[in-house]
Amino acid sequence: MDRLDPHSTHGTTEPVLDGGQGAFAGGAPAGAFNPWSYRDEAGVADADLVGYKVEATDGGIGKIDSASHEVGGSYLVVDTGPWIFGKKVMLPAGTVNQVDHDDRKVYVDRSKDQIKAAPEYDETSHSDPAYRDKLGGYYDESYGNLPPGTAR
Repeated sequence: MDRLDPHSTHGTTEPVLDGGQGAFAGGAPAGAFNPWSYRDEAGVADADLVGYKVEATDGGIGKIDSASHEVGGSYLVVDTGPWIFGKKVMLPAGTVNQVDHDDRKVYVDRSKDQIKAAPEYDETSHSDPAYRDKLGGYYDESYGNLPPGTAR
């Protein structure tokens, strides 16, 4: 299986595609960002991702403790281990850029700092609509805060 570099721009040096209409190479697909759905090109399908390592754009953040494949409500819960003092973080499915099943790694398109600054995860609130709105809004907004050409 050919492995893709999660930091590459997939064969183009031009950071903005589609005539500047907001599609970034290696980032969010053209159109509206949907935080709660896996991208078709990520390679998730219905795979069991529990136990896979998670790589942010600037290094590892932990292992997947649980994963959801709910239609329009998918997410990963990552045990960060010593990185954030044993806390867990919840990542909406839309942040998954690529899955390498051979190496059992999931690549997300956010930096460690962006993930650390996200609304705090509480195991009792993962299904709470207010928490999901807040978390989804944070990740949706963070796409707009990255400068053009930033690998996502």
